[in-house]
Amino acid sequence: MPSQPQRRIALAASASLAALAIAGAAAATPADDARDARLAKLEAAVAALQGEVQQTQALKQENAELKSEVGQLQAQVADLKATSVQQIDDVRQPEAGAPKVSFPNGRPTFSTADGQFTAALRGQIQLDTAAYFQSAPGPTATDLRRAGPALGASAANVDAAHARDLKDGTDWRRARIGFDGTAYGDWDYRMLFDFSGSGVEDAGQLYEAWAQYSGLKPFHFRAGAWAQPIGLEDQMSTNWQLFLERPGIADVARSLAAGDTRIGAGAFAYDSLWFVSADVTGRTIGVVNTGTAITSTTTGNVGTAQTFGDQVGLVGRGVVTPFHGSDWRVNLGAHGSYVDRPGDTAGPGSNGLIPNSGFGLRLRDTPELRVDGTQFIDTGVIPARDASTLGVELAAQKGPLFLQGEAETIHVARADGQPDPTFGGWYVEGSWLITGERRLYNASSAAFDGPSIAHPFSLKKGTWGAWELAARYSEADLDFHAGLPGTAPAADAIRGGDQRIWSIGLNWYPNPVFHMMFDLDHVDVARLSPNAALYGTPTGAQIGQTYNAIAVRTQAAF
Repeated sequence: MPSQPQRRIALAASASLAALAIAGAAAATPADDARDARLAKLEAAVAALQGEVQQTQALKQENAELKSEVGQLQAQVADLKATSVQQIDDVRQPEAGAPKVSFPNGRPTFSTADGQFTAALRGQIQLDTAAYFQSAPGPTATDLRRAGPALGASAANVDAAHARDLKDGTDWRRARIGFDGTAYGDWDYRMLFDFSGSGVEDAGQLYEAWAQYSGLKPFHFRAGAWAQPIGLEDQMSTNWQLFLERPGIADVARSLAAGDTRIGAGAFAYDSLWFVSADVTGRTIGVVNTGTAITSTTTGNVGTAQTFGDQVGLVGRGVVTPFHGSDWRVNLGAHGSYVDRPGDTAGPGSNGLIPNSGFGLRLRDTPELRVDGTQFIDTGVIPARDASTLGVELAAQKGPLFLQGEAETIHVARADGQPDPTFGGWYVEGSWLITGERRLYNASSAAFDGPSIAHPFSLKKGTWGAWELAARYSEADLDFHAGLPGTAPAADAIRGGDQRIWSIGLNWYPNPVFHMMFDLDHVDVARLSPNAALYGTPTGAQIGQTYNAIAVRTQAAF
């Protein structure tokens, strides 16, 4: 196809030829029809050529306009593409520093985009309902079941009523709210408040408050108030316990130098196959599970009014996993505590010396259910220079099957010149997750928590959550040289009682937030009366009892 310059030359040539032809025709004299016809054709050809020139110029203009429009459209497409990409990036990658909100296991959690700062809301509500099945109460003169000594100088004030008629009803076992999180990446914190009580609700108290540095992995350093690690059952989350309460001997042992609300400082380290911790502890904060207390004494797990010197203790634990597989593991561990100096509740006497009674320790427990707060086993106050506990632990898991147990020995060095008593106990418990899940191992506490629920409860989907069947036997022996029934106790005797409990339970986990527990307990307490005047009974009489209890717990926790 000829270029535009070539076409212009051809048009000019054609126009010149046409002009010469017209001039020649005009110069000829003869006029005939043929010549006129030829002239007309030439004029028509010139007109056609002029039209083609005009059309070509119009096409050139249109082509230029089209090129301009195409350029504008391409620019608009590029702008739209860039805007869309930016919008997608804004959705996928929030602005640096913008907070994120998530709900892991139902817990509201806020964090910065880089994860350096987090804050999570924590809540725990446990409502217990129980019924006790005892022999019908009789007159105190013949019905000798007792829970503790007289609260005053007269045996008429002895706590006999609840021992003979335990409370049926309800109890807010735990009602906690608080928060925890991370600051500047390596620092952790927690603050929790509790409004529950044993048999009655409390006005509320500080339950946990601590700060922790975690920037030197695998070590973590903590100071504040919390339950220091001292055993398997102690470190199992109360959201996921097999039964409503810990075994009696585990509660007694943990209360000496550790336990809930204990103030301390320490360090722990862990990996998937080992755990080790060490803590220095002092007094407790608030009042936890006081039951019937003598106000002039300190107890292992009860905060008291101001003393003349707080208790000083040491707590340690170590756990290893020598055997493990893809769906099974075996844990072995040991733990212990030492009270170097019990709290001084008396202060100096008139002679400037602190009496032996000023340093006292008391071991006691409620029989694995707190709807009624009566404590059947109780050593009373033991004047003590120091005290210690030593425990061993074993846990094994294979798929949905779980088994664990602990044995505890408690030794008290007496300050009154009498032989040092030793107490002890043990428990074994296990469970089977009927729906096939398995309990999850928590390496940071070297204990087993609840299952990951494969099919949360849903009527629409026809799923029923996780179901677990559990059983336990426990014994807590707080007797020392108790002697024979009907006899007066020896000078060194401690008639704290021997508590044995069989339990079976059914647990339902509809989802990670809610939990229902159904427990049946058979309790057998054997205890000889230590003192006729204080207990309102013949010395050496059997003041223990045997009874059954049914309990239900409704829980919501996140």
